[in-house]
Amino acid sequence: MKALVVLSHPRRDSLTGQVADAVAAGLNQAGHQTEIADLYREGFDPILMPEDEPDWGREDKVYSDAVHQEMARLDRNEAIILVFPIWWWLFPAMLKGWVDRVWNKDYAYGSRKLGHLKALAIGLSASDTETYARTGQDVAIETEIAKGVFQYCGIDDASFVFLHHSTDGGSRATDMIREARDIGRTFA
Repeated sequence: MKALVVLSHPRRDSLTGQVADAVAAGLNQAGHQTEIADLYREGFDPILMPEDEPDWGREDKVYSDAVHQEMARLDRNEAIILVFPIWWWLFPAMLKGWVDRVWNKDYAYGSRKLGHLKALAIGLSASDTETYARTGQDVAIETEIAKGVFQYCGIDDASFVFLHHSTDGGSRATDMIREARDIGRTFA
């Protein structure tokens, strides 16, 4: 399987970046091909401008070259894994902008949907499982991304993994990287 790992963090050497690399390494160990999209390092512009705004009156809208390049990257992969820190109970604005601009009408939803076999979101949280459960944010975030983005766009095999205590450092960081590698190895 070919998998696109989308990294959204301003620092490539962050724990989030290390988790993305570990997921890709696990996928490769399992015999899959990976491509990493590092949105910050690549300078992706997350701002949705009129040329990339959905046109509800037509199904043949032509989007910008930048968006078409990202669509081509999605098209050459069979699976998608998003790796990001959870900020303000959401994914970062950079990743939201990538979804807004690229997962567009009549490409990812509407008359045409994505044809990917599988999707996964991995969110790194500074908080803990109990806090997320108590506030209902675990269900809300998972529903928003797994159902509201992936499944809405036609990827039925979609899930979300929380990696909590991301700011604890030390052995927790090592455990998260090992867990990410295992996620990649068992993804398919």
